[in-house]
Amino acid sequence: MIDPFEPQLLGATVPLKNRIVMPPMTRTRTSDGDVPNAMMATYYGQRAGAGLIITEATDVAPSSKGYASTPGIYSEKQLQGWRLVTDEVHRKGGTIFVQLWHVGRMAHPSLMPNGEAPWGVTEQTAENSDVFAHGEDGKLRYMRAGAPRRISTDEVSALVGTFAQAFANAWEVGFDGVEIHAANGYLFEQFTNSVHNTRTDRYGGGSMEDRTRFLMEVVDAAMRELGPGRVGVRLSPFGAYNSMPEDPLAEETFLYVCEQLARRGVAYIHVLYQLLPRGNMESAEFKELHVDHAVLAKARAAFPGAIIWCGGFTDLEKVQAALDTGLVDLVAMGRPYIGNPDLVERLRNGWPLVVADRSAYYTRNGEVGLTDFAAYSKAGAGVLCCLD
Repeated sequence: MIDPFEPQLLGATVPLKNRIVMPPMTRTRTSDGDVPNAMMATYYGQRAGAGLIITEATDVAPSSKGYASTPGIYSEKQLQGWRLVTDEVHRKGGTIFVQLWHVGRMAHPSLMPNGEAPWGVTEQTAENSDVFAHGEDGKLRYMRAGAPRRISTDEVSALVGTFAQAFANAWEVGFDGVEIHAANGYLFEQFTNSVHNTRTDRYGGGSMEDRTRFLMEVVDAAMRELGPGRVGVRLSPFGAYNSMPEDPLAEETFLYVCEQLARRGVAYIHVLYQLLPRGNMESAEFKELHVDHAVLAKARAAFPGAIIWCGGFTDLEKVQAALDTGLVDLVAMGRPYIGNPDLVERLRNGWPLVVADRSAYYTRNGEVGLTDFAAYSKAGAGVLCCLD
């Protein structure tokens, strides 16, 4: 049996305390200007017992924003806010990567600079998917993603530079590394999906190399800024979230990407199996663990770095079973980390887990549902539930 609690070394440079990862979870708690704040620093610091913390998805530019109250990493105030977070996590002995994204077509004009259209690989709208944005009355609500405009070849190339600056900013404010969000139907996957990407330029869908070119150029930029051991990529092969069409080349693309990431010395791939294609992040559910082990074995053979497995892990038994396949190195537990800031210690000691009510996930009521879950205490059960 593989011990979930044994220390690991990510790449050759980043020590992890155990094999249990806190994956990215959007929590919509930023201050004005999409600025990370002291409350968020407390939240992440409380969970520093994870082997690796990966932050909520973070915008690399104003054009990358698809959901209200998600953080950015491009303004000076945002950088100051993230420094609060990394300092607190490191003070608690934790390791933290920032997940960086561009949502592409998964946005609404009310969140875009000057009310412009979302940036799309094509003009195809995500017709059955919602974003969290401002309605005509100015109030925040879930609404359908806006009609995108197809961005030009030059704009795609320029985005590589935008990501490179975000990587430099992440290093400046003390992150131990970065994760590139190439999953869940956001911009990178909009390029790599062979059905959706109907472009005819050098980022077009005509060949595997062209469809994955943008992702690989961004990965190369990350490796230049951060070096080995500090770059990860999240992938969701076979996913249909955010209205992504079924891709007959999904497995072929996934394995090609794994091979290319291996050549570049990427520290890990973070494999998500998989969100159901519902309307928005509040209603999303993970399918039960149904992964085709044969596909995962092919990825394992193609990629010598670490593989993180995410999707529906709710208890130690499932974590242990995943590790014992020998196909993955780390396991990500998302929702259990909401109500259990001391999740690793609870698992290690067999202490009961809090199941946070779904209404806690995205509430805008300050600390409620974010930092008000207590660590376990034998003297009083220590099971503080945040909401009725």
